[in-house]
Amino acid sequence: MDVNGTVAEGFEPVREAFVRNFEVLGERGAAVAVYRDGHRVVDLWAGTKDVDGTKDVDGTADSAPWERGTAQIVRSATKGVAAAALLLLHQRGLLDLDAPVGEYWPEFKAVGKERVLVRHVLSHRAGLPVLDRPLTPEEALDPLRGAEAVARQALVWEPGTDHGYHALTYGWLLGELVRRVTDRGVGDWIAEEIAGPVGADLWVGLPAAEAGRVGRSGRVEAPGNAGGLRSRPKRSVTEAYDDPASLTRRAFAAITPFPDQNDPAYRAASLPATNGIATAEGLARFYASLVGEVGGGPRLFTPGTLAAARAEESAGPDRVLVINTRFGLGYMLHGSASPFLDAGSFGHPGRGGSLGFTDPESGIAFGYVTNGFSKTVTADPRAQALVRGVRAAL
Repeated sequence: MDVNGTVAEGFEPVREAFVRNFEVLGERGAAVAVYRDGHRVVDLWAGTKDVDGTKDVDGTADSAPWERGTAQIVRSATKGVAAAALLLLHQRGLLDLDAPVGEYWPEFKAVGKERVLVRHVLSHRAGLPVLDRPLTPEEALDPLRGAEAVARQALVWEPGTDHGYHALTYGWLLGELVRRVTDRGVGDWIAEEIAGPVGADLWVGLPAAEAGRVGRSGRVEAPGNAGGLRSRPKRSVTEAYDDPASLTRRAFAAITPFPDQNDPAYRAASLPATNGIATAEGLARFYASLVGEVGGGPRLFTPGTLAAARAEESAGPDRVLVINTRFGLGYMLHGSASPFLDAGSFGHPGRGGSLGFTDPESGIAFGYVTNGFSKTVTADPRAQALVRGVRAAL
């Protein structure tokens, strides 16, 4: 496997893990980037741009290779970027985390949702993980239709009393709050207030001019027990995903059928729970910028906002994922469901592979993107192998 890019002295274990992902774990095309104290120490990429890329018998590439700047859809790793929008609005005094959502979005108060707070949305405690009538793919591409559907939806549990992963509804809740407060779409706001100022290649709503950089993604099978992590989910988890009536199945089916993630129309839409597109370097740079300056760009979070982002809001059995999860405000926290670097780390995985996080104590910011999505939800073996490589380097 030809691996391109560089690693700083001492970070060779990350490169070794990256190579092993291709040799053992079924990786097709991927990139990983790591910052430490605002300086890039890992920048690696390999494989093909498209997941279905192959090679001829003579070894000649049959499809484009992954290049510096190749981007991929990162699924729920989008949530970590989108959460920064609400936290920055709060930091600027434009949004009260303890205010009812209906204060900014009056239509939302329908069918007993007056007590849902902005804080509940960010911490997956709003009680709105499902839609009784799922959206079609065509409806889902219109952010106003998603917001209208959530506003009509009744609560599954009393807000603030329990938590469960809002897999898709999170995006419409968060996106509409941004629109109500700023009169801008969440994708535009992220581009203008986050990605642009810090110089990060990431988008929620892919511009047509960037479409050629994005590879095709698809399912891959990872052979064997990867790196010692559990390769077979618990029976309760399997049953929850198989049961059409479970909160798990219904939460992930809020759009039915789920859109083709390679469809240009899907990529161009603004779905801040699921369809962000990023380079590994862009994802790592974003997380590095949350906690410090990078290349002369601004630090995004003040110490107070940083403390709020990673203060535990939800912990324990997750009513949707059916495992123990931990959330701060918009971010998963280090734990068994999604191990990051250490106790103070926070970030967000994407279902099937991608991962972005930062660990302020060590100064590490991490980004991994792939074109091959496995069956994992929160802790992909390839990403975890790279995290262990970072830990070994430290």
